[in-house]
Amino acid sequence: MTAHGESYGVIGALQALPLRLAARRIDAMGGRLHRSLMRGTTVAVFGRNLLLRSDAASIEAKVAAAREAGVRLLSENGLLRAMGTLPALPPATISRDSVLEQSRLDSIVFDLLALFDAFEHHAEPFSFRDVILARKYAGLLASGADWHAIARAVHSIGPVGSLTALTLDVAGPDRIVARDIHSRAELNGQRLLPLEDPVEDAEDYFGHAEVAEEAELFAEAARLYAHCVAIDPTDATAAFNLGNCLRRLGDLEGAMEAYATALKRDRLFVEAWFNQGGVLREMGRIEAARQHLATAVRIDPDYADAAYNLGALEYEAGDLSAARQYWLKYLEHDSTSDWARRARAGVGLADRLARRTAS
Repeated sequence: MTAHGESYGVIGALQALPLRLAARRIDAMGGRLHRSLMRGTTVAVFGRNLLLRSDAASIEAKVAAAREAGVRLLSENGLLRAMGTLPALPPATISRDSVLEQSRLDSIVFDLLALFDAFEHHAEPFSFRDVILARKYAGLLASGADWHAIARAVHSIGPVGSLTALTLDVAGPDRIVARDIHSRAELNGQRLLPLEDPVEDAEDYFGHAEVAEEAELFAEAARLYAHCVAIDPTDATAAFNLGNCLRRLGDLEGAMEAYATALKRDRLFVEAWFNQGGVLREMGRIEAARQHLATAVRIDPDYADAAYNLGALEYEAGDLSAARQYWLKYLEHDSTSDWARRARAGVGLADRLARRTAS
């Protein structure tokens, strides 16, 4: 597995190292690493600190959204192995289906536990130790635990493989205890809390900002995103989100500056090119808007919305031939929406005018 050519979107905070260090390493390997999912993302990485900040339902919704986006899902250990910062695991030969058959573990739960590194191997093939762990987890689930409590707990005592020598029991809704012949200790996910670190502080602010933005509290969200931008100089996503909030607040100059910051930090951030193009158009800076939208299409030729907006700009400039080409490109990706009907009408108008001119 290699990071070259991949675009990793990190969901939640990484537990092993700060995001900026991971981004630097991936960049050196020819890939990209950023927060959240954006256009061009090929791999969604689920950081283990997400377990500490989100409940099971919220995490399951994020996983479902990533699957729906059609990207590959990867655990934090999977990312570390792609970066070469974790030693290679010994060979394994057991398929996912075989682990499920031998453990009777629910397949959805199994995938969630694997995504948060509750097994030695983050993906198939799995090992016999992974089969043992799956059986233990199935027993915990039968005793009243849920996958979230298990995933939070298992990393508190070291490598998960060491759990194969212990007896695991449920001692309450969120309490899992481990016993050997000498002792009994609680596995408590709270022990996973990281040491103080500025980037982790940024993660906290980013999470609060997302909640505020979803609630349409754009001024509060902008303040929180601005703090993220200030304390993590590598974070393009926070700057982009800040621009979106300022735009909703009517602060176009502030939005322009935020999008410019995002692009300075990530020149391939296609949504930032697109949104900045939209702001420039609102400000009447048409040629600059055209250049930004054209850059978005150049980076991502399948970016239908950018193609549509370029068509609209050319139409407003009186170049129906150019508008027609962009709208035809848009219709390759969307043939049923209201925007598609408008694009089709624009193509028809351009064709009629072309016939009149020819005659």
